[in-house]
Amino acid sequence: MTLTDSEIINWKTYANTRELLGTGFVRILGYFREDGVKSLAQIEEALRLRDSSKLVIPAHTLKGEAWQFGAEKLAELAEEIEMTARHYIEIQQDPEDLLEKAVLLRPLFETTLETLEKESNPLVERRAVNSNRGFGNYNYGS
Repeated sequence: MTLTDSEIINWKTYANTRELLGTGFVRILGYFREDGVKSLAQIEEALRLRDSSKLVIPAHTLKGEAWQFGAEKLAELAEEIEMTARHYIEIQQDPEDLLEKAVLLRPLFETTLETLEKESNPLVERRAVNSNRGFGNYNYGS
């Protein structure tokens, strides 16, 4: 199943974050890339070790950063992994059942990041955002 850009990113959240961060947006997006790659590696290692406790922090980190950019699908999947891992810690269960979900995480992260980076390119025409910005209701990536 291939997701569209609008299914991967909440563009209103993206536009709000872009406006809030201003000139720092691209730099922060770079941190999201770096942190995301690290979080994915830690999640994969925790699954190899069958250690639920080592899943929580990287899944939590990925979730929080994904929400910030409007990457809702990625955030929801990371949250599901985080919350299930927390439950597994309580009942002392290894995270083997999370393997199927974790396998979806890397390609979704890569697709999400590609979409965000494509949109943040200064040469890309900005998409319309439904907000109260006055005439035309457009966000020009300020």
